[in-house]
Amino acid sequence: MTRLRLPERQVLDTLVEAGIARSRSEALAWCVRLVARHQAEWLEELRQALVRVQELRQAAPDIE
Repeated sequence: MTRLRLPERQVLDTLVEAGIARSRSEALAWCVRLVARHQAEWLEELRQALVRVQELRQAAPDIE
């Protein structure tokens, strides 16, 4: 479980009060989908960077 600060909880509560979501959990899922939709290119770049980091970790020399 992650603890959210008051401003973050207020965002979720606003979505619930407006009827966009039925719960904070659903509101958070809505926010995640919104980020995924509007930041898809950046997220793909991040995924590619993570793949490269994993490749570099696997290629690291063994010091034992």
